[in-house]
Amino acid sequence: MTPTSEMRTANSAEHPIAVRSSPLATLGAVTRLTMRALSDTRTWRPHLLPQMYRLGVASVPIALFIAVFTGIVLALLSSYIFTGTVPLYFVGALVGKTILMELGPVLTGMALAGRVGANIAAELGTMKVTEQVDALETLAFDPHSYLVVPRVLAATLMFPVVTALAMAVGVTAGWITSVNLLELTTAEFVKGLRSFYVFKDLWFGLVKAASFGAAIALTGCLCGLATTGGAAGVGRETTRAVVTGCAAIIVLDAFWALVLL
Repeated sequence: MTPTSEMRTANSAEHPIAVRSSPLATLGAVTRLTMRALSDTRTWRPHLLPQMYRLGVASVPIALFIAVFTGIVLALLSSYIFTGTVPLYFVGALVGKTILMELGPVLTGMALAGRVGANIAAELGTMKVTEQVDALETLAFDPHSYLVVPRVLAATLMFPVVTALAMAVGVTAGWITSVNLLELTTAEFVKGLRSFYVFKDLWFGLVKAASFGAAIALTGCLCGLATTGGAAGVGRETTRAVVTGCAAIIVLDAFWALVLL
C-alpha cells in the first residue's frame, strides 16, 4: 500500500462522511459521532442558544403564515363536507383534530425542512469546501461537537415550540373563518372542538415535531459535511438535504402513527 493510500484510509476512518459506502451506514456513523459528542458540553453549549434563535425563533413567521391559511381552508372544506349530513359544529372537531395531530406538525415540518435544512446544509457545505472544517480539526475542535450537536439539539427543542404556536394560530384561523363565513357561533365551534379533544392529540403532534426537527437538522448536517466540488457541490447537497428531510418527515409521520395510534 502506498503512503497516499494509507493516508486516504486513515482519513476515511476518521471521517465516515467522506466516503459514502451507503446512505444508511453514513447516517449511522454520523449519528454515533453526534451522540458521542454530546458529552463535550464545553464546546457545544455556547452555541446552543444562538442556534435555537436562528432555527426556531426566526422560523416562526413562515410557520404561522402557513398555519393561518391551513385553518381557513380546513374550516371551509369541513363545512362543504358536513353540510346536509352532520351538524356543522363538527367543523370545530375536524379543524382541531386535523391541525393538532397531522397538518400542524407535518406542514410546519415541511416548511422548516426547506428553511432550516437548506440553511444548515449550505452553511456547513460552504465551510467544508473552504476547508474551515479542516481548520477546526487543526485547532483540536471536534466538528461534531462544534457544528452538529448545537444544531441538532436546537432543532429538536425548538420545532415543538414553533409547531405549538402554529397549532394555536391554525385553530384560531379556523374559528374566525367559521364564525364569519360559515354562520357558526363561537359556542358551536368550541363544542365541536371540545367534544373529541383528548390530551393525546396535543402531545402526539409535539412528539412528531421533535422527531422532525432532529431528522431535518441531522440530514442537513450530514449533507453539508459531505459536500465536495465547490459551489456546485454546495447547491447539490443543499437540494439533497431538503428532499431527504421532506422524505424523512413522511416516513416518521407514518412511523409515529403506527406506533402511537
